[in-house]
Amino acid sequence: MAVEAEIDRLPIDLLAHIFVLITSFTDLAQVSSVCRKWRKGVTQSLGGRHNLSFAGCKMDDVSTARLVRHAYSLKELDISRSRWGCQISDNGLYQISLAKCVSNLTSISLWGMTGVTDKGVAHLISRANSLQHLNIGGTFITDESLFVIADNCSHLKTIVLWSCRHITENGLVGLVNKCRKLEVINVWGTRVPVDCFIALLTISPALQIKSRGLLLNVGNPPIQQAVV
Repeated sequence: MAVEAEIDRLPIDLLAHIFVLITSFTDLAQVSSVCRKWRKGVTQSLGGRHNLSFAGCKMDDVSTARLVRHAYSLKELDISRSRWGCQISDNGLYQISLAKCVSNLTSISLWGMTGVTDKGVAHLISRANSLQHLNIGGTFITDESLFVIADNCSHLKTIVLWSCRHITENGLVGLVNKCRKLEVINVWGTRVPVDCFIALLTISPALQIKSRGLLLNVGNPPIQQAVV
């Protein structure tokens, strides 16, 4: 008669605690395939995570949304595109928006997600009412997304719009007018004229604007600075 291995005697709660320490989703997928008990442990471990980062992973709409749905304690979500073959689309953002954790998210990064449009961003952001930090740099969003952010993210503190070349002064003014807690905005690589930044500082004098090597605010004259 086969003797049960010691690890097989561990309760699911303890397995979940161990699996939380695994940061690689490739490794989690392999762990999940060991047996049904371990699969339940992986699912339960997702529920205790406060942050998820898919940056560098080859993800698609279905797998990403499934993982986010299980992460009901999630606070920070990073699905930046840093690998060719990432297949996240507007439909994926819509599916993610249905997860219970979305209303509690304080940080979202969609950096470089060229496959999403205003439609997908609107689905996700319209339910992320606790959002404080947003990175949508390197995407093709327009003022339409900025208006949705302005209407739904009153707690927003920082936003990265790096190289979002389709946004205009109208979208930025609308954003700063409504997001009164906004502290930092990165508009490096956009096509917005410098005159717009003066208008933004008139609305919110404490705002820091990062643009084309400049850090602008009312308290300091424009100074040359490397911006990342």
